[in-house]
Amino acid sequence: MSVTTVNGSGRDSGSGHAAATSARRTELAAFLRSRRERISPEDVGLPAGPRRRTAGLRREELAQLAGVGVTWYTWLEQGRQINASVQVLDAIARTLRLDATERGHLFRLADVPGTAGPADCVECPLPPEVQRILDSIPYPASVLTERFDLLAWNRLYASVFPRLTQAPPGERNTLLSCLTSPSCCSPMPEQDMYSATLVAQLRVAYGRHLGDPAWTHFIRRLEAMSPTFAAIWAAHDVAQPASHTKRFRHPTLGLITTKSTSFAVTAVPGARMVIYTPDDPQSEKAVARLAAGEELTARFPCWTSHDPERVRLTPAAN
Repeated sequence: MSVTTVNGSGRDSGSGHAAATSARRTELAAFLRSRRERISPEDVGLPAGPRRRTAGLRREELAQLAGVGVTWYTWLEQGRQINASVQVLDAIARTLRLDATERGHLFRLADVPGTAGPADCVECPLPPEVQRILDSIPYPASVLTERFDLLAWNRLYASVFPRLTQAPPGERNTLLSCLTSPSCCSPMPEQDMYSATLVAQLRVAYGRHLGDPAWTHFIRRLEAMSPTFAAIWAAHDVAQPASHTKRFRHPTLGLITTKSTSFAVTAVPGARMVIYTPDDPQSEKAVARLAAGEELTARFPCWTSHDPERVRLTPAAN
């Protein structure tokens, strides 16, 4: 049987698959180490013992508890080319006390059939009715990709996040904004906590796009421009988008407390609409004033001094 390729596309496809597989194994190895190191011997009924050079369980202890071979587990954590069954991964997940999000992340990294995410679709346009829906919602609302790129928003959202919505298209990213906004005029009073949550969600999404050059480049750029991101990313924490209490600062209306709710936007795989519903009477009144067209253009006093100095993502070193 002969195989015909055009312009070397077969070779490119093969090398791309190999790169994705290698990236997935590297990520799997790092994730397993990070989860193993957070489980103490006492957590699983083992004596701490002397001469422990690092925190957490030893590889041989984890292998014994999970009922797998020490050599096999060592190879798995070293990112070697071995296959893992669902039953074995289940045993490892239970031993590591992984929650549902972490377990799903483990299975995707191990390339278990049926756990891959949808294909990325950066260029998929939003249908015009999505913007009409956003405009009809009397609360701040936006549409985000898995990478937290901002695709669409309503005027209430823009009044809370003016720097983000007025940024050039390539800089409209909520994670970037959270990491780089000056604290004096950031709409998020809990920037560090919010950043950690977003990065943990990004880590899960990244597991569905390992080997994708666009995703790899995005992560490298964030690591290069933000020590905070690099530190959180290295922890390998994972989380799924969920309803959370989120607080925003407004220059004239004060603190606005909301509950965030997400809905899938199927026109763009992985995209979701996020709506921030007021969570107390004071916040309800503040958002109602925004919906009535009041205070939409209010800005913090330092706005004009920061606005010309937008933080741009710079290319990461190769």
